[in-house]
Formats: sequence, C-alpha cells, structure tokens
Amino acid sequence: MTDSANSANKSLSYRDAGVDIDAGDALVDRIKPLAKKTMREGVLAGIGGFGALFEIPKRYKEPVLVSGTDGVGTKLKLAFEWNQHETIGQDLVAMSVNDILVQGAEPLFFLDYFACGKLSVDTATTVIAGIAKGCELSGCALIGGETAEMPGMYPPGEYDLAGFAVGAVEKSKIINGSSIKPGDVVIGIASSGAHSNGYSLIRKIIERAGVSPNEDIDGRSLRELVMAPTQIYVKPLLKLMTQFQIKGLAHITGGGLVDNVPRILPENTQAILHRDSWKMPALFRWLQMKGGVIDAEMVRVFNCGIGMVLIVAQAEADSIIAALKQEALDAWVLGGVVERPANTPQTIVV
Repeated sequence: MTDSANSANKSLSYRDAGVDIDAGDALVDRIKPLAKKTMREGVLAGIGGFGALFEIPKRYKEPVLVSGTDGVGTKLKLAFEWNQHETIGQDLVAMSVNDILVQGAEPLFFLDYFACGKLSVDTATTVIAGIAKGCELSGCALIGGETAEMPGMYPPGEYDLAGFAVGAVEKSKIINGSSIKPGDVVIGIASSGAHSNGYSLIRKIIERAGVSPNEDIDGRSLRELVMAPTQIYVKPLLKLMTQFQIKGLAHITGGGLVDNVPRILPENTQAILHRDSWKMPALFRWLQMKGGVIDAEMVRVFNCGIGMVLIVAQAEADSIIAALKQEALDAWVLGGVVERPANTPQTIVV
C-alpha cells in the first residue's frame, strides 16, 4: 500500500478537524465561577447540564414572561481590530435586558451563544466575564449558553455573539404605552455612548478620518469612547416603577429617537422633541463633524446621548428626574406628546 493510501485511510479524530477539546474544557472551568456570582432566586440548575432550570419567583401572582434576543452588531469588528474585548459582554446583556425592561419586566435569566473558528480561552473568558458583569448589573442569572468552535467558519481571531434574556412582569403592570395621551412629558435618560448601534457608520467615519484609536476627544481617547459598554438601566428603572406611573418606555437602539419612540405611542399621538433640551456628547459631535452627517441622519442612526426614553404625566416629571439623579442617571425633559396631525411622523426632533 502506498504512503498516500495509508494517509487517506488514517483514522481521524476531532482534533484533526481543528477542534481543541482541551481548550473547551478549560473555558468551562473558568465560566463556572463567573456564572456562580450571578445566581439569584429561582435558579434550580444552571451551567453544566443539558438544559437550565428556573422557577418563577412565587411573589408573582400573574406572571407574564417577556423574552428578548440580540447581538452587538459590527461593534465586534472594532473589538477584533483594536483587540479590546472587555466591554463586549456587557453590551450583549444590555441589548436584551434593556429591551425587555421597557415592558416593565424584571430580567430573570440570560443565556449566551459564542461561536468562533478556533477557541482562544483567554479571549472567550474576557468576553464571558463581561457577560457575567452585565448579568450582575441587571440582577439576572447567567444560567447557560453555548460555546461553538467551528473551524473554517470564522477568520482567525474573530467570533460571533448572541444573547437571550427572559424576564417576568405582573400582567396588571405591563407597560405598553396605551395610556399615553396629549399633554404627557417625554424624558430622556443619558446613554453611556453609542451603545451597540450605528457601528457600521462609526467604522466608516473612523476609516475616512484616518485617525488612531488614541485620538483625543475632550480628554478621552476615541477607543475609550467608542468601546464604552452599554448602560444597563434595569435596577434604577425597576425601582422607579414602584414609585411612579411610567406610561411608556423606549430603548433607543438602531433607528435612534425617530424610529424607537413611535413604537410606544398610540396612533393618534405625536412626540415633539427639542434637540436643544440636552447636550449631545463629545463622541457624537466628533462623529457628526468628521463624517459630515446631517442632523436628521444623526437622530435616525445614533442615540445621540439618550439611551432610554420615558413618557410620564406632566405632574410627575420633575419628581421622576430628581429620582433618576439620585440613581446617578442624568435625565432631561426632551419635549412632550401632542395630538398627531394627519399624515405626519409620530416623532419629530425640532
């Protein structure tokens, strides 16, 4: 038999396919203590089983489950290029828990999906440590997930992420915007940066500007501002919901203010927001200047410094802003709700 025939008939193993089994085992050993820090009431079985078990806390009388899933978009491209993975995990958690929060839901548990061509234990651990931090900040348990090593599917050093959050809200306390009416007030809560949206345009602007990630912008580096983790609003807003009636909540993600606020407005209402009611942060001013982005495109693509919008009765607006400030969240009255004229947008920034 020829050498080539011997080679062709060689018994193959998973390692020959490029999968590092030892790396996977090492990662699991690192994940377990990270996940343990996020445990909370309701967890019956978490990391390590074929499925995670969670019991809805008995304090709920008529629990409604609320679920959300998301990724972090092309922000990952900058994480790869700049070798900065510390904040990506918090971004992943934030995008899902903030989404379910706007319906009044308390996040209960979170699962993640991490896929790569060849597993780097150090990189994966850094990302999952960020996920665990995000879960701690939002009070939900990291109870499971999947790490998939798929040789040939991803370029070296790159990976993909997805996250899944499940929460609960009392049926009688679901926030759906149905009580919003003309005369109500629109409050904006500060974002921590671009969060995880608009990064295809951000990367294009950085490329066109030809600047270093260490470019100084008002005393902070471009890298620091662009890679800042997404603000998680869960704990302060859940507390706020026990003190005030929140008529509507909008998480300002892709689509910016003009596309996300309408998602909570009744058809006959319109939100008029005033761009001079808050100061656009330095990062967004830099992006607008370097990219030559017009005002209308800025508020359609980016959060422009507003990560969450609340709609409340006028009589409670000042007290709500004061309560948010006590939670170290900057907030401003952005405008108000009016009766919607025929054939006009549901949200206008003037």
